[in-house]
Amino acid sequence: MPDVQHIIVVEDDEVTRAKLSAYLETAGHRVSEAADGQALRDIMERDIADLILLDINLPGEDGLDITRQLRTRSNVGIILLTGRTSDVDRVLGLEIGADDYVTKPFNPRELLARVKALLRRVNQGAIQDLPVKRFSGHLFDLRTRRLRKKNGEAVPLTRAEFELLSAFVAWPGTVLSRDRLLNQITHRLPEPNDRTIDVLVRRLRRKLEVDPKVPEMIVTVHGEGYIFSAEFEMY
Repeated sequence: MPDVQHIIVVEDDEVTRAKLSAYLETAGHRVSEAADGQALRDIMERDIADLILLDINLPGEDGLDITRQLRTRSNVGIILLTGRTSDVDRVLGLEIGADDYVTKPFNPRELLARVKALLRRVNQGAIQDLPVKRFSGHLFDLRTRRLRKKNGEAVPLTRAEFELLSAFVAWPGTVLSRDRLLNQITHRLPEPNDRTIDVLVRRLRRKLEVDPKVPEMIVTVHGEGYIFSAEFEMY
């Protein structure tokens, strides 16, 4: 990964786009500008992007459509920018693959902090790219959906448990809210809510932790959610 990370700002308002790009460049990033989805694709055909700041309200294809298309072929970081305040738009944006969602008008410092946080997750490098994750003596194969303990014992996972664990290993060391975790579960349970995540976490702890009552891997962050604190291995 290059030292100078490449960000593409996709915004149809020229003034807003220029100001945002200048702010990011001042912070040390390499920035490209696009006014619409086609301009974004043209840039990505010739250059690798680390993160995309994507306005939802674009002419023609909107940001949600573009996000769907991007997620069919890329794991690039995506932060949606919008003047909409509806929770429906926020939840939909996250469900279709966006990593974060910022409502206009936004504080540039807050946006920069979100950009830096997402780039850290995107750039966790080899561990993130491996289809098989090894952590705290466990082996988790994302391709076969199999979890094994250090002694080779297979640990059965339901689909919801697999998706929750996949979310944890994708963002280790990051506090994940119950709402965000719920958005990662494609197998919807009846009337899903915050309690759904708590129940799934308890089930995973029983399968992963030495002492589920004193968890060391899936740690509760009171008032915020959960953080995955397992030690990852590279071999």
